[in-house]
Amino acid sequence: MSTESRTKQKTHVTADKLAIKAERILAIDIGGTGLKAAVISEDGQMKSDRVRVATPHPAKPDVVVETLIELVTPIVTVPPTHISIGFPGVVRDNVVLTAPNLGTPAWRGVPLAQLISARLGGMPARMINDAEMQGLAAIEGRGIEMVLTLGTGAGTALFRDGELMPHLELAHHPVAKDKTYDEYVGNAAREKAGKKRWSRRVEKIIGILATLVNYDRLWIGGGNAAHIKFKLPDNVAIVSNAAGIEGGARLWHPRSVRETRQLPHFNRREETN
Repeated sequence: MSTESRTKQKTHVTADKLAIKAERILAIDIGGTGLKAAVISEDGQMKSDRVRVATPHPAKPDVVVETLIELVTPIVTVPPTHISIGFPGVVRDNVVLTAPNLGTPAWRGVPLAQLISARLGGMPARMINDAEMQGLAAIEGRGIEMVLTLGTGAGTALFRDGELMPHLELAHHPVAKDKTYDEYVGNAAREKAGKKRWSRRVEKIIGILATLVNYDRLWIGGGNAAHIKFKLPDNVAIVSNAAGIEGGARLWHPRSVRETRQLPHFNRREETN
């Protein structure tokens, strides 16, 4: 079989898989402290229990994969049709580029979505940054909306009229005294500075992001969002930490991602016709 024929065959197989209705989506939320998962419907309704386990440390790729497979096995007795993964780092084309909150450079270049899919039967899988997946569940779909997640580190995502914009890793940009967002408002900073001082830092960051992005709405998620003690501006709101799972449903909606930038191979529609 020629290379051209194999390419055509692969394109049609991909198209056939994507044509399957996303009835049972295995949504996985990978964090620096916890791994969470649930099977959800295409409209975000829970179709299984929500399961969680502590993130193994050191969080080497093979260990995390094995831990995830063990975690989800009880809830995938009926095989999912699709997989959605939120990952704490830079992700491009379903491959990990960085994983700062997992503490090891071994993640660079790991095709995590493919590895998990292969272990669970080969169903279509998509992976994006975890703040982006949480944002898919939180946004209203109008104007410029930003997401800030407060957990092990600080995650950000940006949307325009409901469409996910290219990822900016603002968490690693210096914000105060050469400290990055991660170092300034991450969980280690909260424990060291105390809740009151940490809360003031978050308030400062909200002001910086408002000037930098000029967002219409800011959504704040992550486990540490509950520790915010000041009155939020009218266009800022806290969202449920469960949004990290629920956003996995919207990852399969047509306009959820800029496919030509983040998932280019999913944008190849019957190229041979």
